[in-house]
Amino acid sequence: MKAPDILASIGVIILLIAFLLNLYKKMPAQSNTYKAMNLIGAGICCFSSYLIRFYPFVALEGVWALVALLSLFNVPRGTSRVNE
Repeated sequence: MKAPDILASIGVIILLIAFLLNLYKKMPAQSNTYKAMNLIGAGICCFSSYLIRFYPFVALEGVWALVALLSLFNVPRGTSRVNE
C-alpha cells in the first residue's frame, strides 16, 4: 500500500467510527468529539485525495472538513458555552 492509500484508510476509519457511534446513540452529533472526528477524518481524506490528484474528492472532503470545523465553533442561539 502506498502512503495515500494508508492515509485514506485512516481517514475513512475515523469517519466510519464517528458515524457508527452516532448511529448507535453512543456519541451525539452535537458533541465536540463527533465534530472533531469528522474534521480530522475528512481532513485526512482530503489530503489523501490531493496526493493522488483526485480533485472531486478533494472538494467533497474539503467542504466536509470545513463544515465540521465551523460546527466546532457554532453556538446555537439561546445557549452559552459558559455552562458546559
